[in-house]
Amino acid sequence: MLNDSQLALIMRRISPARRAAYLQPLNAAMQERGITTLARVSAFLGQIGHESGELVWMEEIWGPNDAQRRYEPPTTLAQRLGNTQKGDGFRYKGRGPIQITGRDNYKRYGELLGLDLVGNPQQAATPEVGFRIAALFWQRNGLNELADAGDYKAITKRINGGFNGLDHRMLMLERARSVLAPT
Repeated sequence: MLNDSQLALIMRRISPARRAAYLQPLNAAMQERGITTLARVSAFLGQIGHESGELVWMEEIWGPNDAQRRYEPPTTLAQRLGNTQKGDGFRYKGRGPIQITGRDNYKRYGELLGLDLVGNPQQAATPEVGFRIAALFWQRNGLNELADAGDYKAITKRINGGFNGLDHRMLMLERARSVLAPT
């Protein structure tokens, strides 16, 4: 189990109030999905630390910029994300510590967790739901096994689709590992 002091040392940008709000749902989600070893927890925290700006952003900042405009139909990316209606790009923008994006992902993870995320996408930005989605995504995509094998590039590719931010993800992983490693 992660404690407040450890979370503060790993996620240096979040306030004490946010840490207090996030710690229990984060620990519960990791426990629920078997993210319980040093390798798994360090890799998970490294990835969500990067995706969320060290747990500062639980919702994508919307411009929209050129990349975000691609979330809107009729683009190929919008089709891949299941965004079929005007406004779906904004409605199903990245949320939660792993930044799930797109109508299809909101539908999939909502159904798996017994929640109506399509009808109420804001739920994905709450600590209670966001951490559960992130941990479920982690488990369903075989990321525990990749963490066990030490294949952090493959983890990044499965989350990001490429290697965007790999250096920062690795820095976050190493920070988590050094804080959590038994002395």
